[in-house]
Order: sequence, then C-alpha cells, then structure tokens
Amino acid sequence: MSYEQLDADKIVATIDTLHRRIVERFPAAGLAQVCQKLLEIAKAARERSAQIARPIRGVRFLSALVIGVVVISTGWIAWIVLHGETTAVLRSTELIQVLEAAMSAIVLIGATVFFFVTLETRIKRGRALKAIHTLRCIGHIIDMHQLTKDPERLGQEGHDTQSSPKRTMTEFELSRYLDYCSEMLSLTGKVAALYVQTFQDAVAVSAVNDIENLTTDMSRKIWQKLMVLHANEPDVSTRRA
Repeated sequence: MSYEQLDADKIVATIDTLHRRIVERFPAAGLAQVCQKLLEIAKAARERSAQIARPIRGVRFLSALVIGVVVISTGWIAWIVLHGETTAVLRSTELIQVLEAAMSAIVLIGATVFFFVTLETRIKRGRALKAIHTLRCIGHIIDMHQLTKDPERLGQEGHDTQSSPKRTMTEFELSRYLDYCSEMLSLTGKVAALYVQTFQDAVAVSAVNDIENLTTDMSRKIWQKLMVLHANEPDVSTRRA
C-alpha cells in the first residue's frame, strides 16, 4: 500500500460505507440521497482522474505537426531572405518597415507555438475544473442539509411557528447526523484532490485548494454545533455507527 498518493478505490469504499451508515441510521433522510450522489461522483472521478493523467496522443501529434510546419516554414523563409539573390539596398524607412513586419511575424509565430504547446494542458484543465465545480455544488448541498439542525433548540422551550423546521431528532441522532455531514464534506475534498495528484496544473490545484477551504469552513460550523450540543456532557460517548 502506498502512503504517498490518495487511493481512489479506498475513497470510493469509504463513501460507500458512509452511505450505508446513513441509510441504516436515517433511512428516510435526504442526506442519504446526497451521499449516494457523492458516491457516484467519486466513482466517476476515479475514472476521470486516471484519464486526465494519460497523454492525449491525438492532440500531441497535431501540436507536433503544426509546430514542425511553422518552424520549417520560418526557417525556409529566413534562408531565402538571407541567401536569396538580391542586390537591393534598403533605405532606413524601408528597413524599419521590414523590421516591424519581422517582429510581428515573430510574435505571431510565438503565439501559435505557445497555443499548441499548451493545448493538451488546457484541455485537461477544462475537464478537471468542470468536475471540481460539481464537487463545489455537492459541498453546498451538504451544508444546506445541516443548516436547520440547531442544537440549541433541544434544550429550549419555545413555540414553533408554521414555518419552523421539523425537529424530530434526539440529541444522539442529531449528533450522528451532523457528524455524517462533516465526514461527507471531508470526503468531498478528498475526491477533488484526486484530479490534481497526477495533474499538477496551477489553476486546477488552486481550484482544489478552494474546495478544501470551502469544505473545511463548512465543517467548522458543524463542529461548533457539536460543541454546543455536548457542552453539558463532558463525558459524552464517542461511539460511531
């Protein structure tokens, strides 16, 4: 077992186990459906991350062909200009025009070469960013599910309005529910990291870091709720299921 890279199979297995735990504890909860969707995304990420890591041979061949044609054409034109049979003497104004045209051609050639050299990376980056955006949406959906789970209401007597959220969970059930949300957020960040552990693109890595920061901030809110929930229970059990 390698401890230098994330194992996509292990991440998928962990999410699958978490999904079963949620279904067994809260069979009618929408959180189970969200976890099922996260599981599907993780399975797709396992395949997509491996695909992104592989070279796109068609793009590489096209890029090499175009760059080769540009370089050969540029060299051929330069050879004709330098070794061609000409006795013309350029005046200063004509020389400036020739230099301006040459500089424009060099910039255009450089832009063309740069476009094709970075084409494969940009294609892979687009695929990674699209998948990472899906994980960002999943993170917000998970956060929505814990939004109305207020632990302070358990120890307070008060009158609910018609629009008040239904509160049917016990203290233990609420603790488990919030913990499941925190685990899902953490695993969302790990799924995102799969896309950049073999594709070290600065833009994609930055997007994954944003996902990590987002899910960490959301988890922090959940743990604040858990601290309030167990504020009066210093010896609370840490059992899991």
